[in-house]
Amino acid sequence: MRRFLCLLALAVSACDVAVEPAPHSAPVAQTPRVQGMAPGEARTAFASVSRRVEPVAERACRSRTQGLNCDFLIRIDPNPNAAPNAYQSLDRSGRPVITFTQRMLGQIANQDELAFVMSHEAAHHIRGHLARQAQNSALVSAGAGLITALVGGSAATVSTAQDVGGYVGARTYSKDFELEADELGTIITHQSGYRPSIGVRFFNRLPDPGDRFLGTHPANPDRVRVVQSTIDRHGLN
Repeated sequence: MRRFLCLLALAVSACDVAVEPAPHSAPVAQTPRVQGMAPGEARTAFASVSRRVEPVAERACRSRTQGLNCDFLIRIDPNPNAAPNAYQSLDRSGRPVITFTQRMLGQIANQDELAFVMSHEAAHHIRGHLARQAQNSALVSAGAGLITALVGGSAATVSTAQDVGGYVGARTYSKDFELEADELGTIITHQSGYRPSIGVRFFNRLPDPGDRFLGTHPANPDRVRVVQSTIDRHGLN
């Protein structure tokens, strides 16, 4: 028990970094400036790529799941100041939504990269990562609160333990989720008529998260290896 509480204390001390979006997203707020597509070109490319990726992602969703809403909405965030990001969420009806910020589009070099990121986000929904993340968070939160109460923690301490437990739980398998989405996203990219071997080069411009404590994303070389092994295994390009 003491060891577990020490872990909670360590987690609290590590939480002074900015909380990243949930593992269903692909945050790139610190991506170095690149010569991406011009705004008009990016919007045209977005419309073209989304028309090709969406039906493929929907078919993959329907073939791999049961009872899941597979009617993807792929949109551009209307806020021009939103940080560079692409992420998957659910609307109030449970419809999967894939959002690209305008500044994110300015970081993408070509349609293959755009298709890869879009397919990656669709894969998060197909693999059920939002629900699995919420379950992990709830389980660890409840366990942390119970253990803290058993060792005599106050109500405030129990509440803090639950909060930290939820934070830790949400990140427990987040790196695995990203690699799962990279694998399925590679397949969706190819089936949509784009080249994952080109799209994966997007990782070359991302700051490498390495193996940070409670980080949500795996090291970039690990992600590239998963994509390349998927390409080799399925004979893609």
